[in-house]
Amino acid sequence: MKYQCFFIVLFLLVSCTNKEKTTSEVNLATSFETSTIQDKIANLRNSLSKEILVVAHRGDWRNAPENSIQAIVNVIEMGVDIVEIDIHETKDGHLVLIHDDSLERTTSGRGLVKNWTLDSLKTLTLKDGLGIPTRHRIPTLEEALLVTKDKILVNLDKSYDLLDKCLDVVTKTGTLNQVIIKGGKTRSEVERKFGAYLDDVTFMPVLWPNKNMDSIVQDYLNHRKPIAFEFIIPKDSMVNGSYFKEIREKGASVWVNSLWPHLSGGHDDDNAVLDVDTYRWYIENNINIIQTDRPKLLLDYLRSKGLHK
Repeated sequence: MKYQCFFIVLFLLVSCTNKEKTTSEVNLATSFETSTIQDKIANLRNSLSKEILVVAHRGDWRNAPENSIQAIVNVIEMGVDIVEIDIHETKDGHLVLIHDDSLERTTSGRGLVKNWTLDSLKTLTLKDGLGIPTRHRIPTLEEALLVTKDKILVNLDKSYDLLDKCLDVVTKTGTLNQVIIKGGKTRSEVERKFGAYLDDVTFMPVLWPNKNMDSIVQDYLNHRKPIAFEFIIPKDSMVNGSYFKEIREKGASVWVNSLWPHLSGGHDDDNAVLDVDTYRWYIENNINIIQTDRPKLLLDYLRSKGLHK
């Protein structure tokens, strides 16, 4: 009887402990999910935030096919802030995730995306980064946005000419506060084409170095301040850290791509594999949004510097 009482008491103690642990874990998970997306949105809107935002180019394409659902899920699990995906329209008017106009490089199909219906595209499989066929399928924009909802911000690339259709899907999925549209256009060009949408859409101009670049920047800052500017930087001699600091102080963030040498003055991801301190250049030049092909490497580096949660 004495032993029976002992085991009953022990069972009750373990049960209570497990119950408390389970409740605590649920509360922590709920709090983490809610605060994470709100934190990402807040950092995007705050050009002076000390956190550097990380953008995953086409998702985690080194470990899953580019623009696939799995590539998106992987970067969500890493804690990436923004996932960049590419949009094309099918023959029957659906929006799907794929970078190229044609199918050959990334899928088992051939020909142009615009000549295929959605049902036909769904019969194809995606290839990985080495061109090897996988079991993954081409996702629709709607499918992708539902995966990202309340988890990660989304940059819709190649979407400028499809803005009205993209917004239909964004509205349907309830992800408007998470989506960034971009294009290499002046303010007046954007307003002429999309004036009716611009009060609701987060739009980011893309800028190449030329004699008109500064006037385009100032015009946006004075009349329709964007959430950020994306700068293409062929040579690092073109970078002016104080110029980027001034832009950020005026309320717009600075986005630069670490994907390839000609986009970041040679301070690219492959260099960072050899010497991760390559990424210090971005910090020193007041760049606070970095699009990368190596999101985990960049995240680990920034976190080691206290610049990413």
